[in-house]
Amino acid sequence: MTERSFSEWLREQCEPEWTAVVTHPFAMAITTGTTAGDDMRRYLEQDFQFVDSFTALLGAAVASADTFEARVPYGKFLGQVATTEEKTYFHRALAELGGRTDVPLEPVTVAFRQLMDEVRARQDYLLIAAVLCVAEWCYLGWASRAQEPLPESFVHREWIELHEGADFRGWVAFLRGELDRLGVGLDEARRHEVLGVFRRAVELERAFFDMATG
Repeated sequence: MTERSFSEWLREQCEPEWTAVVTHPFAMAITTGTTAGDDMRRYLEQDFQFVDSFTALLGAAVASADTFEARVPYGKFLGQVATTEEKTYFHRALAELGGRTDVPLEPVTVAFRQLMDEVRARQDYLLIAAVLCVAEWCYLGWASRAQEPLPESFVHREWIELHEGADFRGWVAFLRGELDRLGVGLDEARRHEVLGVFRRAVELERAFFDMATG
């Protein structure tokens, strides 16, 4: 390993795929409020299908984390996902777009849920943190590119706001910090095991954006 952090090393190993995610044309269209209505509806309908698996993955992080100090942020974020604005956003946005919460799963949605469920079932905290970090860091990556003024439509504006700002940046910094802390002293085989999961999650993020415009 070089002097750069483990999380940064993981991200660098996933180029150019990582940059393709955070600058994806569909993501950039969200930041400008110019996505086609059907594309945004399809995207949010499928993204909603992750709520249960993502919530279960957060719960697994609480259970498998190696310190009390690590468990607390996961528990706090878990409560936010389950009870606050992100959950209500989906229902309001899908109602606005004429979408539904009960839709057939696209293949990429199935594959991403399987990845979440696989690392959750293993109760391997480092791999759980890797999948969570990709999901959140990627979204901060594109949302932070939005320029003021944000789109007038709440469907776009609130989705950006949910993935940008001091609280969300702090959450991503925590996830990266956990990878950095746990990555110290890993042998080469373990580093590449984590990289394999991290890279798979990045590939799925790109495929998910591709699906939205497919």
